[in-house]
Amino acid sequence: MDLRRILLNLKIARRSLAQFKWRTALAVLGVFFGTFSLIIVSNLSGSLAVKTEQEIDSLGKNLLIVRSGIVRRVGAGTPLMSQATNLTPEDARAIRDSIPAVADLSAAGYRTFPVRYGSVSLKGILIGGVEPNFQDIRNFRAREGSFISEQDNLDRNKVAVLGRTVVEKLFGDEDPIGKYILIWRVPFQVIGVMEEKGSDVSGADQDNQIFVPLQTFLKVLVNKTNVSNIFVQVTRDELISPAKTDIEALLRKRHKTGPGQSDDFAVIDMKDVLALKAQAMDLITVLGRIAAAVSFIIGGLGILSIMILIVNERKLEIGIRRAVGSRKRDIVLQFLIESSIISLAGGMIGVLSGALISIILLRVLRYPFTLSLAGLAIAFGASVLVGILAGIYPSKKATQFEPVDILRT
Repeated sequence: MDLRRILLNLKIARRSLAQFKWRTALAVLGVFFGTFSLIIVSNLSGSLAVKTEQEIDSLGKNLLIVRSGIVRRVGAGTPLMSQATNLTPEDARAIRDSIPAVADLSAAGYRTFPVRYGSVSLKGILIGGVEPNFQDIRNFRAREGSFISEQDNLDRNKVAVLGRTVVEKLFGDEDPIGKYILIWRVPFQVIGVMEEKGSDVSGADQDNQIFVPLQTFLKVLVNKTNVSNIFVQVTRDELISPAKTDIEALLRKRHKTGPGQSDDFAVIDMKDVLALKAQAMDLITVLGRIAAAVSFIIGGLGILSIMILIVNERKLEIGIRRAVGSRKRDIVLQFLIESSIISLAGGMIGVLSGALISIILLRVLRYPFTLSLAGLAIAFGASVLVGILAGIYPSKKATQFEPVDILRT
């Protein structure tokens, strides 16, 4: 087919679709929503996969967390840690000495306290009593000043390392190193500021906390001997599951937990937590793709209905074209071009809108930016395919009209 004939077909298609602009717009809208949904879902799922990998890295390498108390659910999707006071630094030492797969571990205690500097007071700031190796095991380090030392812990020094959010709230632009803050009523000297960490898997701001030596926390702030967590680093990834089983058996024995009795602790494999999170996101991705498929079907039905209407309205034109020498394939091509124009319009608008909204959405959510080229190609290809498939039946119907019958009527 020469260029002049193609241009003529495009001109006829534009004129024809303009006559049914509202119906054409609705058909375009269906394809648009399908393309838009696919691109948003592809980009969002890709970004979440990258974010999950970043969260695994930020948690610490080959990490198990032993928590005091057990996880209970009080409602759908509402986990709650029960309180228990049996987890001690001695348990941590027993885990280190008894389980060969353990590379290192760090006990920690947590509680919220009011914090004050000058006239600025903060309520409910999470205070973590940690050991010096905490920053290595959790891959969470001091960016300015220094972290808690072994001597700080042994001497129960009243020193503190602040999270970035706490620094901004208490000090603004002022340098906090060397200054004194009050945790509850106890003065602590600021010796360091942690690197920015962001939210953890539960959504809690890890920068809105303060770290102090574990022994200072236990003796000065809470006057207890039990800890909240033991962070356990396993030597190799494949040993995480056996190490978890060994830790559970050891702690049940140390806590004298009999058969049939509930544990007073929980050993959490962070990869399991992230896997559950990934499964939830997979479900959302599937639902998004189903919504996109439904939109494409609706868009295809819209194109099919408008093309049938156009064919019936243009019987006379078809008859005249056939009478003056147009071949059946020219008629088929004409209506396939018109149906493809509708789907291409929806697809192009969907691709541009989906990419733009993805950028805005990921920026607002502070998720890593990813643009799925495969998602773009699939969405655009699906929109074109919908237009071609929806135009096959009307174009074949158009070739069944006999010029003599049409001109006679």
